[in-house]
Amino acid sequence: MRILLRLAWLEAKLLLREPITVVFTLGLPVVMELVMGGVFGNRADPAYYRGVGAMDYYMGAYVGLVVAALGLITLPTHIATYRERGVLRRFDASTISRSTVIGAQTIVMIGLAAIGAVLVVAVGVVAYHPATPASWPLVFAGFVIAAVAFAMLGSLLGLVVPTARAAQGVGIMLWFVMLILGGAGPPPEALPDAMNLVGSLTPLKHAVILIQDGWLGFGWNGKEALIVGGFFLVSLALTAVVVRRRTAR
Repeated sequence: MRILLRLAWLEAKLLLREPITVVFTLGLPVVMELVMGGVFGNRADPAYYRGVGAMDYYMGAYVGLVVAALGLITLPTHIATYRERGVLRRFDASTISRSTVIGAQTIVMIGLAAIGAVLVVAVGVVAYHPATPASWPLVFAGFVIAAVAFAMLGSLLGLVVPTARAAQGVGIMLWFVMLILGGAGPPPEALPDAMNLVGSLTPLKHAVILIQDGWLGFGWNGKEALIVGGFFLVSLALTAVVVRRRTAR
């Protein structure tokens, strides 16, 4: 555990040496939040946004979007860069395993996601005065589950995508698809059934609902927690297989 935390601290300092990547990833959700808030305001319409105001809806959604941005763009690019530069092989030759490296990256990502979530909430509160969370503990629990799931998915992408540039491109593409179809973009009620079906196959859709339910006072959504947890377990299993095969080479 001591080695893991020390490595996480070092990884955080290394990541902060690439401020453009961090600012880009954390800034995207804020920009989208301001755009959607400017378009839809916060007037409740029973036909859209689960019957609540648009910005009440988007607050929980954009907390999830921060997690997705870091998990799909920043983390895979960082891990793929390590692969390209032979850093992971040097870790293999030391006493630090790839699993420890991924664990450290996960800790850093969750920390950055927490900062990004606070930024999104602060901007939303100042600009649009949305409703405050009905249950902070449920929102926090949903955030942690979503962050761990996206961290593992991002680790998997970083290990299998050929290059860092490809990892960044794939991550941005997936992020925008999930943004539009996963509940953080246009009102889901306004999307065609086929698009909503595709959105339901993405982890962001379920992470958004999980966080929103705690925020909006709908209680703990055990079904969505299990689905997001399922994405984590599948990603974890596939990551373990890839790590084992790469280390054995």
